[in-house]
Amino acid sequence: MTAFAGNSLLCRVALRDTDIDAASFTSVRLVSGALMLWLLLSLRGNRQPLKYGSWGSALALFAYAATFSFAYGGVSAAMGALLLFGAVQATMIGIGIWHGNRPNGMQWAGFVVAFSGLIGLLLPGLSAPPVGSAMLMILAGVSWGIYSLRAKGAGEPTAVTTGNFIRSVPLALALSLVMLFRVEMDADGFLYAVASGAITSGMGYAIWYMALPLLRATSAATVQLSVPVIAALGGVLLLSEPLTLRLVVAGVAILGGIAIVILAGNRKPA
Repeated sequence: MTAFAGNSLLCRVALRDTDIDAASFTSVRLVSGALMLWLLLSLRGNRQPLKYGSWGSALALFAYAATFSFAYGGVSAAMGALLLFGAVQATMIGIGIWHGNRPNGMQWAGFVVAFSGLIGLLLPGLSAPPVGSAMLMILAGVSWGIYSLRAKGAGEPTAVTTGNFIRSVPLALALSLVMLFRVEMDADGFLYAVASGAITSGMGYAIWYMALPLLRATSAATVQLSVPVIAALGGVLLLSEPLTLRLVVAGVAILGGIAIVILAGNRKPA
């Protein structure tokens, strides 16, 4: 979870404090992530990663990575992580409802609490995030939610992730080509993007998929609630970002509501 939160911190500091542009950050992140995952898969004796994954999932992965990068040009690490996480969970739960999963009373209450927190976070005010950046981060969360649902049952997770990362590379390079007139790069920005791709994305996903079989479904879902909290603490301690009352109250509502939905959905009937 620290690695996942690290993606927010690395992207935010790169776009805030270095000269790298969002499209270049996306490309370097996806290329370095693909290389790291390919290396990890090769060490396990699998040298044919393109046998796994799909172009549809790669498109969702690319959409997440690109909108994530562009969004962090305008929101703090904590704000971005909270919007991202809320959108991911809302997408996955919403698609589940669309496919016939009927929430119980406690889950509906959790939805209301979480949605109220999201609305409170986006209401106009001095500490409100820029609308454009907020919408991009919500779109990133929707894309990641779709990617996560597509990945279920698609095969061995690390191999599938590797195949999807490799397929996302030409999409990222095409974005950089389209944005060539705005390309900026410096050594620090490049290194932050490599760290985001190779370490907090590539190695982070590999470690998560190793731990996942050892966790119950409820534990795996609830432990992810820590990601926005870790990002918020990292933003305050490492990036000197302010922790506003609006962010704290909205964060408690969003994460608390999602926790209610997850836990109520896994209660055994009397």
